[in-house]
Amino acid sequence: MIKGKIFQSILRLDQWLEENHYKGYEPFDGLSSYLRPLTFHEKFPQQCLQQFVLRFPFNIRKYLGVSKKYSSKAMGFLASGYLRMYRAEKEDYYRNKSENCLNWLITNYSKGYSGLCWGNAFDYQSRNAYIPKDEPTVVWTSLIGHSLLDAYDILKIEKYKDAAFSSGNFILNDLSRSKDCCISYLPFMNICVHNSNMLAASFLARLYFLSKDEYYISIARKAMHYSISCQLDNGAWYYGEKANLHWIDSWHTAYNLDSLKHYMIYSGDRSFSDAFHRGVRFYLDYFFLYNGLPKYYWDRVHVVDIQSAGQALDSLIFYSAEFPEAIGLAKKVADWTICNMQDKSGYFYYRKYKYITNKTPMLHWGQSTIFSGLSRLYLHLKAQPELV
Repeated sequence: MIKGKIFQSILRLDQWLEENHYKGYEPFDGLSSYLRPLTFHEKFPQQCLQQFVLRFPFNIRKYLGVSKKYSSKAMGFLASGYLRMYRAEKEDYYRNKSENCLNWLITNYSKGYSGLCWGNAFDYQSRNAYIPKDEPTVVWTSLIGHSLLDAYDILKIEKYKDAAFSSGNFILNDLSRSKDCCISYLPFMNICVHNSNMLAASFLARLYFLSKDEYYISIARKAMHYSISCQLDNGAWYYGEKANLHWIDSWHTAYNLDSLKHYMIYSGDRSFSDAFHRGVRFYLDYFFLYNGLPKYYWDRVHVVDIQSAGQALDSLIFYSAEFPEAIGLAKKVADWTICNMQDKSGYFYYRKYKYITNKTPMLHWGQSTIFSGLSRLYLHLKAQPELV
């Protein structure tokens, strides 16, 4: 049965995480290499080094001096995953692990801002900006904020709620907003992309639900309105509105839809329901093959990326109340991913190309995202035995 297969997969992954002390690699960690001085810290050479490490078909990081690291975003996803396993199995083993992840986050945050916030454990050169190690982003902070609020909802531990409201202060006080009220990705420059803007809006809506402070929802509503106004006719979103950001991928689409549903739940505002339904319909119709293979891009099978699979499992179950067919699709995705991308040692491979597989053990990008997704599906199947 698929439920048992998922459970055994989770156990193997959990064991691998323990054995590796919750550390791993990341796709964009190439600037941690000892070759970095050769870039003279210039944008183009840094991009070349980073892309070389990212795109090399095999893991060469240990030969270039790139070590496994902790990841704050991974800790957030793992906290949610362990919390779901605690709900499914009622075992303190999972609760304790969830709390360990959350307590690590409350201790290991980016200093010097208005509230708790988090970023990468390495320097990163994007096409838009150079992002130093520990520079917080609204994506990481919002996703971790959701994990903190999930923990508060279930465990009723006040420090998790307090930490979440502290993160809200970071979003409101340290991030700029465009004239259209799009919330910036970074504190030090205004970068507007839809998934980060909508994630922030969804998190602020949850803070409004708990506090009834109208300021939270006023910002959230304006931010969400901006991104909804940019939705394409087919229900999708570009990553961003600038010409060099016009691509449509699976997990950013899912982030947008997750955020929109969270916003509607916690704000009570249903004016964007049509946008949500059109977006989910696009997601279901274009990002999966008949056998459950999760696509990276909507219009081609370019590569199978583990984050596409992990986020799909999480999101498909979240949408299943409105789209019951998403449950069957989630089971297909889980089955395909376990059979094709899980190593015998327990971890999941990074990417699968047509002829080769990149088996690098990515942490937040791979292990934590798939752990969160598998645990959500397992919890759902445990609660709905007729769907096993």
